[in-house]
Amino acid sequence: MPSTSQAQQKAAGAALSAKRGEIKKSELKGASREMYESMSEKQLEEFAETKRKGLPGKKS
Repeated sequence: MPSTSQAQQKAAGAALSAKRGEIKKSELKGASREMYESMSEKQLEEFAETKRKGLPGKKS
């Protein structure tokens, strides 16, 4: 399932980094923290790999 906005894609990337141990969980805020807790690494990869071109900045 691809991301529907650039903000969602960035949040998924941050959550994925935390899942992989590249950044600390305590550094996550808002949507990225919720994604970290509720989604698997595979789901986060799918959201994070979405191309940003053509996506709106925020989901309306």
